[in-house]
Amino acid sequence: MVDLTDIKRISDVEWEIPKSFRADMHVPVRIFATRELLEAIAGDRSLEQAVNAATLPGLVGQVVVMPDMHQGYGFPIGGVAATRYPDGVISPGAIGYDINCGVRLLGSQIEVGAVAAELEDLAQALNRHCPSGVGKSGHYRLNENELEEVMRDGARWMLKKGFATEADLQRSEEFGRMPGADPEKVSKRARQRGRDQIGTLGAGNHFIEVDVVDAIYDEDAAQAMGLREGCLALQIHCGSRGFGHQICTDYVRDFQAAAQRYHITLPDRELVCAPVNSPEGIAYMGAMNAAANFAFANRQLLAHLARQAFEEALAGRVKNWHLHQIYDIAHNMGKVETHEVDGKAVKVCVHRKGATRAFGPGAPGLPPEYQKIGQPVLVPGSMGTASWVLVGTKGSMQRSFGSTCHGAGRTMSRSQAKRTVRGEDLRKELEAKGIHIQAGSMAGLAEEAPKAYKDVDAVVETVAKAGIARKVARLRPVAVVKG
Repeated sequence: MVDLTDIKRISDVEWEIPKSFRADMHVPVRIFATRELLEAIAGDRSLEQAVNAATLPGLVGQVVVMPDMHQGYGFPIGGVAATRYPDGVISPGAIGYDINCGVRLLGSQIEVGAVAAELEDLAQALNRHCPSGVGKSGHYRLNENELEEVMRDGARWMLKKGFATEADLQRSEEFGRMPGADPEKVSKRARQRGRDQIGTLGAGNHFIEVDVVDAIYDEDAAQAMGLREGCLALQIHCGSRGFGHQICTDYVRDFQAAAQRYHITLPDRELVCAPVNSPEGIAYMGAMNAAANFAFANRQLLAHLARQAFEEALAGRVKNWHLHQIYDIAHNMGKVETHEVDGKAVKVCVHRKGATRAFGPGAPGLPPEYQKIGQPVLVPGSMGTASWVLVGTKGSMQRSFGSTCHGAGRTMSRSQAKRTVRGEDLRKELEAKGIHIQAGSMAGLAEEAPKAYKDVDAVVETVAKAGIARKVARLRPVAVVKG
């Protein structure tokens, strides 16, 4: 176990578990958190998991953990680790079961005061158009050829079908398509699970949320994104559904034998890994990229369906009901990138699990309108609390492999939340605050109660003070759709 006395204080928002803490660590662990958040983090096994992650072969720099950190499968949620490419390792558990779980944000010119009476209708329309819930099927069932195309082309396939615009793709991480996808490395079971789940939200912490832009902190960045104070925005939070989950399941199983073959010894079998350039590592990268493309396509189709819901509920009642893309960003992904380590540019495989890419101004891969301000970072809160729009910084590029936080971070397990909170009571509480709720089940609602999460404002304040992100705008929920 890691005791707080084992952790070295660097600043009010930065801490380190030194490499000397345990003999098998290859790099130190760098923690971005206030003392209060660090004490909350210490309540589960996530610090121990971060130390275990520091034993992965081929690591460079340090393992980085964010203030929304909490316990995950093997690797902590809110963690970032970079291994040498191509001779380091890749670990499915350090990327997560919901490959390319991420957030899409759409903006509008709809003033909240002009549609206050229509918000309940809008929430119901979103619930009808955007299927949600465990194992829920969508309106669109892919045939085998279409699924292959989605695996290879991601959101670009949706453009071909008329469900996307070129602007949607330009304002997406990797322009909505991860290169290197290999459908041949995806199992039959994963294909079966994914075929009818495109355009679906799922359950758990996934949601569609109508927000109002509550405050703007960076006028130039907000203007570049098309965010206006007092106007509606829409968040979509979901990933690769059962398709990506099955891919992770398949490769965690397969890598158990691979780790033995390559004589890799780890303190936790959930961190199982293989060399990136091994046949097993290459196969997983191909399948992972296929799942990432499925997730990009999934959020794109949900955005199309949400636009239909906005048209149904608001057309004829407001002049401009249209939604424009601000950004689509992943927070569960493994990516080959170049970062500066010890003063040298090094090609690495960056594992981000519950951590958001946060590239600074001038970074490659950003659309022209974001080159000056840096990449948008989307940080959803919990139901009933704020969400944030940030941008990446030079500091994030120098100190956290171009990464920052991804949300509030849990303080209660889902089972604990259900024991503590009654879904019906929570619904009444949220509605009393003017938040319109569409939920598939009261148990699912209780799992995601605000008290089950850290204070997202404190998390964002921490990364801003640490210089690994900059505040742009704060969002306040007015309608939520959950499975």
